[in-house]
Amino acid sequence: MPIRATGSSSCTLRIADQDVRVEVSGHCVAARTANDSHARVQRADSAGTASLEAKGSDATLSALATLYMCLELDDTVQELTLQLDCASRTERDLLETGAVWLDGNRRMCSRATLYQLPQLFCSAARAPAFPLRYVLSNDKRHPTRAPKQRGTVYRRYIVSLDSHFSLRVLTRGDLERLHRWMNEPRIARVWDLAGGLDRTAAYIDRVNQDAHTLPLIGCFDGEPFGYFEVYWVKEDRIAPFYAVDDYDRGVHVLSGEAAHRGPQRVAAWLDSLVHYAFLDDPRTRNVVAEPRADNAKMIGYFLRCGFHAQKTFELPHKSAAMMVLPREVFFEPRCRAAPPYSS
Repeated sequence: MPIRATGSSSCTLRIADQDVRVEVSGHCVAARTANDSHARVQRADSAGTASLEAKGSDATLSALATLYMCLELDDTVQELTLQLDCASRTERDLLETGAVWLDGNRRMCSRATLYQLPQLFCSAARAPAFPLRYVLSNDKRHPTRAPKQRGTVYRRYIVSLDSHFSLRVLTRGDLERLHRWMNEPRIARVWDLAGGLDRTAAYIDRVNQDAHTLPLIGCFDGEPFGYFEVYWVKEDRIAPFYAVDDYDRGVHVLSGEAAHRGPQRVAAWLDSLVHYAFLDDPRTRNVVAEPRADNAKMIGYFLRCGFHAQKTFELPHKSAAMMVLPREVFFEPRCRAAPPYSS
């Protein structure tokens, strides 16, 4: 399972709010931080063994960057056996983060564990898991939710698109853009938020004040293209329709710009949006969605992302498909065996 030859290319990853420069040349992936710490991964054989060399005070960051890119370059590789050449502190850091683990005398790294590390993708300003304390809101008992973040909350380099995807929190500065999207006929039919600027402004204010929903703008290379909502299901109206867990998240999606539509783009942003929903709280066991039951195209996208269609159910404004994606299925592609959808 060799790394796919990519010629020479480079990109900058943002890890723990620090820039890490990554260069790819054939079977070698190298990374360097601003203070000149560096790491290099060289795939050595067809058995999945890789050599990892890491030096400097920020060697852990550059090592994480090289491992991430190594796995991104070949999505058929699920695990690597590592030969480490680094300081004992760096090895200890990699073991303590969970990026590397011991299997007897072998040092191992896998896609499933590496992709669960929030420091690779999320803002360093994010809070740790919020303490568990139950409250009642609208007659629904649920955990107290952490204060909502501001600014950019997630970044990811998409190798297949040679593009940086990011999520940032919606603000009043997005008013005209969101108003334009909500008034497109294909979007208005689903979201039912067509109207004047005052209606869009009121919606922005309402969703930003809603403790159970995080409104997000999706961007490719800094260019906004879509609007998403990540919400806590326990206090949502769909909670009674399945066996909801305290920290399950749901997603609403809107792709507003034609230049960023199409199966490849949707696959990239949907996978990244769900990824963020799982990373935001390690206690999130499922991510769910409830598209219209007759929206075969969107249901197909959810299925390809790893969701399964549990059932159809009735909401006041639509017949919906209950789409459910368990955490293990998302992070372990070998667990994916989604049944065909039927209404």
